[in-house]
Amino acid sequence: MEVKTLGLLLLTITLVLSICNVVSGAVAHTHSHKRSPSPSRERESDGAFSPRDLKHHDEGGHHRAEFDHEAILGSAKEAEEFDNLPPEEAKKRLQVLVERMDLNKDNIIERGELKAWIMRSFKLLSEEEASERFEEIDENEDGQVTWPEYIEETYGVSDESSAIPLQDLEEQRMLSDDKALYNAADKNRDGHLDRKEILSFTHPEEDPDMLPIIYQQTLKERDFNGDGLLDFKEYIGDRGKDKDKEWLEGEKDRFDNEYDKNKDGLLDRHEILSWVVPSNEEIAEEEVTHLFAAADDDHDDVLTYEEILDHHDVFVGSEATDYGEHLQNLDRFKDEL
Repeated sequence: MEVKTLGLLLLTITLVLSICNVVSGAVAHTHSHKRSPSPSRERESDGAFSPRDLKHHDEGGHHRAEFDHEAILGSAKEAEEFDNLPPEEAKKRLQVLVERMDLNKDNIIERGELKAWIMRSFKLLSEEEASERFEEIDENEDGQVTWPEYIEETYGVSDESSAIPLQDLEEQRMLSDDKALYNAADKNRDGHLDRKEILSFTHPEEDPDMLPIIYQQTLKERDFNGDGLLDFKEYIGDRGKDKDKEWLEGEKDRFDNEYDKNKDGLLDRHEILSWVVPSNEEIAEEEVTHLFAAADDDHDDVLTYEEILDHHDVFVGSEATDYGEHLQNLDRFKDEL
């Protein structure tokens, strides 16, 4: 009797722990689309702004499905919501999106239509991110972001002329760059940023009016001879310290074949911006290629509604299926015991 009771107790504990693991796993599988709080921190190691698909692959080069889902839904919050939908509900909602995606209403999705939809999603994602930052910074909830509010929330200082150690030159540079971006984003010159202006501030690389500021900041940091151009040495800057020959050769190849379009050995204004500011159009085209490869089953270079819905997990995801499989495994485990 005691053995049987002990066995039932162990079974109960095992099931409870297993269910907890399933639930915690489901909760842990959330989308992460947060950006750094400071626009000046939105840079890669070479000085370019972080591209929209920064988190498309993990450190091991493996594909992240979250990026695909956000590229279709245009919202990190909605992507998280879709994670917990049953497959049939996910398909039902995706059907509505596909019909809106089909601009000429011919019941197929062409590459151009999918690209236009993804570009729309990128814009919505930026607006969502900017709105979240606005709420974080606007502590007094008066519907505007002031410079003191921003530096207090981002840098933890109430006055830009104090509290940041003099030896922290990088922090001072970022603060100075942020001030220039803040002033440029304040387009009506009223001394604060509204909800529309915060988008230009948090995503300056996506606003054509902000590009002159980005260009000037790049020159200030790298144009050592003041000619308004960047040679290879200036392009490398401090990044070249302690790097091996192979790394330098790789960067020289990028400089010559990716950025120096006119092959004159220098980067002019257009070439500098092409390097520093990522192209959402190119990212969208790459995403279209990826989604077509995943869903174009008959290889006719168009996607039918059925093909998209059959691959709904690629386009919008649904974790409910995996959760159900876990529960079935628990039932089988219980039966076996």
